[in-house]
Amino acid sequence: MPEAIRQDGARIHYEVHGEGFPVLLLAPGHVSSGIDSWNDTFYNPVRELSQHFKVIAMDQRHAGRSVAPALPFSYEQTVGDQLAVLDAVGAEKAHVVAAEFGCVHAWRLAHDAPERVRSIVAQEPAGRDADNTLGDFFGLFDATIRLVRAAGFDDPETEGLGAVFEAAARDGVFARNLEAGPFAARLHDDEDFRKEMLAVRREKYITLLVRFRDAMFPDGRAHFSVPDQWTGTLPAPLLVLPGDSTRQPRGLAERIAAEAPEAALLAPGFDAPARREETVASIVEFLLKNNPS
Repeated sequence: MPEAIRQDGARIHYEVHGEGFPVLLLAPGHVSSGIDSWNDTFYNPVRELSQHFKVIAMDQRHAGRSVAPALPFSYEQTVGDQLAVLDAVGAEKAHVVAAEFGCVHAWRLAHDAPERVRSIVAQEPAGRDADNTLGDFFGLFDATIRLVRAAGFDDPETEGLGAVFEAAARDGVFARNLEAGPFAARLHDDEDFRKEMLAVRREKYITLLVRFRDAMFPDGRAHFSVPDQWTGTLPAPLLVLPGDSTRQPRGLAERIAAEAPEAALLAPGFDAPARREETVASIVEFLLKNNPS
């Protein structure tokens, strides 16, 4: 099972499918941004794009088969994970295909390492605009914080973390099971990690969650991982597939496409069954057009 080993002990799982110019996939699912998350989108880029490219699919830290220590979130850290995966497969440069919160990672990768990004496909980018609030993103962490606080009084031995462990045992995918918290996958799979977390007291754990949340969704940034003005200098060609939901608002996608120097925007409804083949063909055409000559 291929893994990129990071200095902090994280092990980042990845898979390689197909041949050709590299395409790095950054999946939807915020903290649960893993390879399996693509099964919930209108097409599976592992299957569709590997017919034309070398597709590199990865589980971000804390998702899928990737494991990492219980530390606050950091975009610098996750960009390092992505670059480590590209280095592991010998990809000096790659297209990036991202969806939802994966787009937030794509912006930061292109910001920090523009020489490694050939082009970007951004499907339903997540972020702030006039139609949502920071609370719509912070709310992802509310359930586990409430659970720890409420259970702590009835669970003096673990001060409420036992309830989190029970939630993770039911389902280790945070995106589906918000009570389990951002470390759900490892709590679900790793008994030694559960024992390690037993030493963490309630208030320290809540502080860790708040720091994780605030670093993932910093106030005052529409795109979270990069300054708002940066999209106007995006150094790579961009294809945007607009979202239409609270955390993936259409207006944000339209603004990104209008600001980026070399961008195209697909019409809403790109994921309708009748348009699926057309949309996939547009993605493939965009990527092939931006292959190095």
